[in-house]
Amino acid sequence: MTFELPEFDRKSTRAAVDAALEKYRIYKSTLFEEREVKTTAEWSATPRSNTGVTSDQTGNIAAYNVDEPAARRAYCKRIEEAVKLLPRRERILITERYLNTDCDFDYVVYNNAFERPISEATYYHLKWKAFYKLALNLNIQVIKEVSGLKSTSRKEKS
Repeated sequence: MTFELPEFDRKSTRAAVDAALEKYRIYKSTLFEEREVKTTAEWSATPRSNTGVTSDQTGNIAAYNVDEPAARRAYCKRIEEAVKLLPRRERILITERYLNTDCDFDYVVYNNAFERPISEATYYHLKWKAFYKLALNLNIQVIKEVSGLKSTSRKEKS
């Protein structure tokens, strides 16, 4: 019995992992702003009608103020756990390039983050391997579609 890893659409998978890591960076570098309940009444010239819908503005805002920070923490923890599963060099690459808020350039990472600088080709090879593993761990991979084979036989003329 053999197990083969799926072939990913590199461009789409890379975009998905980039988006996930960018979302992590945004969550870590911004503060959550709690919503507040309106305390002033709104006056309208049109008469109110019964819509059959009851709304609890205070309850909805309270639920948002509790659920949103919890969802952010859970998302960040999930990303951090996925990065912890990577081999050391790939973990250093992802941490220095994407999880830290002060590094925006690849050349800074491959020249400064490792004990000895690595080449640009080695860096991009490691980066793709790390993205492949992160996509699998986070379940955001985009599998390459295998297109059907086209028939190459010619029709005979009668």
